[in-house]
Amino acid sequence: MIETVLLVWLKSGLKMFLVTAGSSFGSHMNEKTADPAVPDPRQAEWFQFTRCDFDPMQGVASLVYRFDNGPELIERVRFPDAPWPAEAGRQAAFEQALRLLHLVAGVSYYKAGFSREMRFARQDPDPVLATFLTELYVQGLAEFAHVNHLDLCSRVSFPGTGAPPGATRLILPERALVAIGGGKDSLVGLHLLRQAGIGVQPVCVGQSKLIGDTVKAAGLSLLRIERTLAPELAEMNRLGAWNGHVPVTAINSAILLCASVLYGFAYIVFSNERSADEATVVLSDGTAINHQYAKSSAFETGLREVIASQVSPDIEYFSILRPFSELEIVRRFCELSEFHSVYSSCNRNFHIDGSRIEGRWCLDCPKCRFAALALALFLPPGQVAGMMGGDLLDNGDQADGFRALCGLGRDKPFECVGETGESRAAMAALVASEDWRDHAVVIALAAEIENVTVPALPGLLAPSASHSIPAPVLSQLDFKGPPGEKG
Repeated sequence: MIETVLLVWLKSGLKMFLVTAGSSFGSHMNEKTADPAVPDPRQAEWFQFTRCDFDPMQGVASLVYRFDNGPELIERVRFPDAPWPAEAGRQAAFEQALRLLHLVAGVSYYKAGFSREMRFARQDPDPVLATFLTELYVQGLAEFAHVNHLDLCSRVSFPGTGAPPGATRLILPERALVAIGGGKDSLVGLHLLRQAGIGVQPVCVGQSKLIGDTVKAAGLSLLRIERTLAPELAEMNRLGAWNGHVPVTAINSAILLCASVLYGFAYIVFSNERSADEATVVLSDGTAINHQYAKSSAFETGLREVIASQVSPDIEYFSILRPFSELEIVRRFCELSEFHSVYSSCNRNFHIDGSRIEGRWCLDCPKCRFAALALALFLPPGQVAGMMGGDLLDNGDQADGFRALCGLGRDKPFECVGETGESRAAMAALVASEDWRDHAVVIALAAEIENVTVPALPGLLAPSASHSIPAPVLSQLDFKGPPGEKG
């Protein structure tokens, strides 16, 4: 007979069951029952965080949610070849990390209905966790609520009535689980860590071929974690549920937290820059909406506090590129020629259901425009066009898109792009460049750039002292020179 160990959340905590293939419990867990018709989540009175399970034999976490008494929405996250830790402390830390993932990933489902009440089948969050989650849902869904004309603050409410769970001291190898996104940022971050002599394991959530190509170019292996959304969510969206931007980086951060405990990594490293702190738009009432909230230093600080107090103070979550602006990262990336032919910053490559374009660049989105503008600051036209497959800056039809990046009578786009000031500084430099001044977009924006405030490039390229890089890592880094230099 086949036996499987299954970890299941009960109100009393995480319990282990030995499931035999022929047992009634095992049969029930594998039984496929017909779900009732998918209800409209917008009509639901409450949203429930039902339970989260982990099967260590399969390396699969199940995150379960529901609206009212509707069908269970089950998301699955697979950690390939993940060893189940023998130490009780690691098991306890994973229990807390899995619970945090359940609460964070729930944002993908909660937003479909925006229920006014949240329920917790296991236990309510404690005050610290409730504050963190409320901030994440309010700030991380701010763009979503703005686009859908929803009153966010009157709906999102995490009760902070639970008892604090406490953290566990761990002894983990001082090596880094490095999030890879296929763009320039994570490749520069990966290079910095390797240059510092820190052991790295590139990791991604999903099956992107492009990400695999970039890691292959680095001569490393890639750990792929699989996230499968509950199929009912797509049906809800098809029927008209609320849909839009969610803080995916926050979800991936919680997934990597679980991975760090399972696989044994003291460092969880993202490559988020200081430019991610800028609000995308500020409303007339002063409300700031940041498309990149889950990449911001505010989110990083909040998650670090929760990890230290509720999972383990021996796990360090941080961004290796927090001291840098987008332009400084691009400057460093231009030195890494081995990645120029395989990377892309175009988000149309990165969807949970796969790429939506042929090639690596769509050449008609804010990400492509900002990439072209930033690369042009450091590379000649032929090289930029060769990397991207076209010259966006010589296409007059793209002028309005570049105006939005530079804040010239247009709102900054809801995308992961650099600060408005960075775009202005780059455009101003192109206006003065013999290589670029005759390009159609540069000609179109030249007079407008002269009439706005443009920050000085040296200040934008200088590293900031504001970051959360741990001292043992920071001591091995040199942020002064080009990426190929140290010491």
